[in-house]
Amino acid sequence: MIDNFFKLLGIPSSQLITCANQTLYMVFVSLVLGSLIGIIFAFTLVLTAKGGLKENKFVFNTLSFVINTVRSIPFIILLVFILPVTKAIVGTRIGTTAALVPLTFFIAPYIARLFENSLLEVNKGIIEAAKSMGASTFEIIIHFWIPEAKSSLILATTIATISLLGATAMAGVIGAGGVGDLALTYGYERMNSALMTFTVIVLIIFVQIIQALGNYLARRARGRR
Repeated sequence: MIDNFFKLLGIPSSQLITCANQTLYMVFVSLVLGSLIGIIFAFTLVLTAKGGLKENKFVFNTLSFVINTVRSIPFIILLVFILPVTKAIVGTRIGTTAALVPLTFFIAPYIARLFENSLLEVNKGIIEAAKSMGASTFEIIIHFWIPEAKSSLILATTIATISLLGATAMAGVIGAGGVGDLALTYGYERMNSALMTFTVIVLIIFVQIIQALGNYLARRARGRR
């Protein structure tokens, strides 16, 4: 029965598994890298903003400009535009690993803005109270800011993950593979409606799982079951 199902799709089961693994690999690695960059950018923005703990107009405006500039570039254009950078970093312009570079460039500024909003939601009174008690900037970030914003940060990461999942489909332009590329290359271009429908269902399931997990972790962070 399973063999007949994959005959209907026109692909072997091993190919579907490979594409699913490629998608998960691209999403997970670029999400981790993008989140690390994003949290640094986000804290830099809130700390150097007007009235921030380390107010610095030049740093704030410069970083904000860079983030807005990168975010304004459509992913498909960014993907091609930074090919020389991709080549310099990973040694190749094509493949799943090569896609990690543009995916990280794409998601890092997006996450930075999401995280910035999450951090700005924290009650300023808590930060001021911590400062008045003599806590250093690092201690305020680790012991007050992040714990208070944790739930919102989790939901922001969930949104970013789903955005990355969509971006991986376009990464097929540089031979990155993945479920999205499977739908376009073997489904749309070959007029295989069954495969197109199946890959859409797989992507929907991915999104539902990611959102459900994000909501659950956010509730736990707020102390709710």
